Amino acid sequence: MKVNEFPGLLTRRSLLHRAGAGAGMLGLATLLRDEKLLAAPIDPLAPRDAHFPAKAKRVIWIFVNGGPSQVDTWDYKPALEKHDGQELEGFDKFTGFFANSVGGIMKSPFAFRPRGQCGKMVSDLFPHLGEHVDKMAFIHSGYTDSNNHSPALFMMNCGLPRMGLPCAGSWVTYGLGSESRDLPAFVVMSDPLDRGLPKGNASNWSAGFLPGVYQGTWLKPKGDPIDNLFPPKDQPAPAQRGQLDLLAQLNQAHLESRPADTDLAARIESYELAYRMQSAAPEALDLARESEATKRLYGLDQKHCSHFAAQCLTARRLVERGVRFVQIYSGGMENQRSWDGHSDIQGNHSQFAGETDQPVAALLADLELRGLLDDTLVIWCGEFGRLPVAQKGKAPGRDHNPHCFTAWLAGGGVKGGVSYGESDELGHKAAVDKVSVHDLHATILHLLGLDHEKLTYTYSGRRYRLTDVFGNVIRPILA
Repeated sequence: MKVNEFPGLLTRRSLLHRAGAGAGMLGLATLLRDEKLLAAPIDPLAPRDAHFPAKAKRVIWIFVNGGPSQVDTWDYKPALEKHDGQELEGFDKFTGFFANSVGGIMKSPFAFRPRGQCGKMVSDLFPHLGEHVDKMAFIHSGYTDSNNHSPALFMMNCGLPRMGLPCAGSWVTYGLGSESRDLPAFVVMSDPLDRGLPKGNASNWSAGFLPGVYQGTWLKPKGDPIDNLFPPKDQPAPAQRGQLDLLAQLNQAHLESRPADTDLAARIESYELAYRMQSAAPEALDLARESEATKRLYGLDQKHCSHFAAQCLTARRLVERGVRFVQIYSGGMENQRSWDGHSDIQGNHSQFAGETDQPVAALLADLELRGLLDDTLVIWCGEFGRLPVAQKGKAPGRDHNPHCFTAWLAGGGVKGGVSYGESDELGHKAAVDKVSVHDLHATILHLLGLDHEKLTYTYSGRRYRLTDVFGNVIRPILA
């Protein structure tokens, strides 16, 4: 048989040559590694310098899922009582989601009273958070692009009302890396009471086209918070370490011939992070290590709020261990399983405010006590607001309102006890100093030392950023 008759086959000489060279290269790589002469792979989560000195180092975002009513929480509108029951002249019945259920102007079922030295008018929904208004900067003129939950959630999280884009937490960790080598850079906690995930599910904490290592790590609300969190009981630690070392060598060799394969690089890092987390995460998530006084402060001893108290306390434990971005969702899917008060706005908001008021207030107090609030940015915001008119029903509620929402920020370089922007007399539309979602994102990034116009990533031939081609920093709320 002539070799050239079968050009796809290897001769014995060629086979030995290729195999020998490969074995030699593996041996050389091992020697170079042992002598510390092999270049270390780039760590995508290594801490990186900000564009300019930052006021905040980390973020805790309380995502008020479902759309809280601004006029029943933080945006006091006495004109609602004055015009209660009257028709809102010129109102577009398609503003919300239920055009055939539009009623008249509806006063708030909650009383407001001044709180703090700044005298901020606060709903009785928040007896505990009202004690902290002097730490908060309120934005009363927010608006967004959609009246539907899923696109509005994507807009608030990712900067555009469609899925597939990186969320704010991913952009932040892409820009700054992580201060923790043993915990995820970006952690997400969802509602633990069988009320489901927010609309859009994991797309709300997706890394989109960014490398997968920047994806949010979702803590499961029941059972082990992370799969395979504990080492295999039947495998000695040295054996597990040896397996990971071999896997890393093989993956790294594969990656060197495919440097543009970001998914493979993320997978390599995920294996190593998972191994380190088996030691660090159980300790970080163990609330039993906290004092009884701290547990009571958050409300772990109270059934109505213990679930959210545990998540807020977990958030504090994570950020003090170097986690860069934590997002906690209050409420699950739509309607009465979240702040989506289409019916019985009084009962709906009383329930969810009751679940979150004390835990979030305790989080602010605890961060301040530990010296963490100065460089931790706390955000309270949902995907949109609600209308000042009633949604008719047995117990009236309020429909979606993309034209106006309220958010507040605290800590991390924010000026406390101030309000920015105004809605109109009835809280229907943002009227003075309007704030887009892009403006809010630009401000969050600015507080973290990131220029939103410079934090970009090239994908499919285009440079993308969280704020798209918009966004202005809200400077009057900066300390």
